[in-house]
Amino acid sequence: MPRLPAVPPSEMTDSQRRFHDDIVSGPRGSMRGPFLAWIHSPDFADRAQKLGEYCRFNSVLEPRLSELAILITARNWTAQFEWFAHEPMALAGGLSPEVIADIRERKTPSFDEADEAAVYAFCMELHREHKVSDATYGKALAQVGEQGMVDLVGVLGYYGLVSMTLNVFEAALPDGVPPPLSS
Repeated sequence: MPRLPAVPPSEMTDSQRRFHDDIVSGPRGSMRGPFLAWIHSPDFADRAQKLGEYCRFNSVLEPRLSELAILITARNWTAQFEWFAHEPMALAGGLSPEVIADIRERKTPSFDEADEAAVYAFCMELHREHKVSDATYGKALAQVGEQGMVDLVGVLGYYGLVSMTLNVFEAALPDGVPPPLSS
């Protein structure tokens, strides 16, 4: 059961209504996940969703790489809804089922692609150490470039925020969907 109540459209303030309408009419198409919590602070929600829109739809990272970073972050936080929402996107973006399964099981994947290996190492090191070594940074930089590095850190930060939101406010999975991640 989510910790914050849903806000029915008939009870929304003008700010909440604007946020709701922006989300529903935009590329996401529906109010779910973190948006159900964020609507309780519509100015925050608007700013956060704009960052999320860039990270998800406009980053220079290929979907395969951004979804890799998102799944690593979801797994790091054991964010059930985030994993549920992004596993299909990762598959559609070209990430292999084997890599996805290994991340789900907290195993280090075997990568066929050098860019995936570099992004994985960067994300894991940053999540674990809260910084990255020059060697790890250099390998990722060689694969995604300077803007890609900034966008990668942005994706990790944004989806960390999303994962925290989902966990703190206990975002529900759709009815009948079991939690995809073990503790």
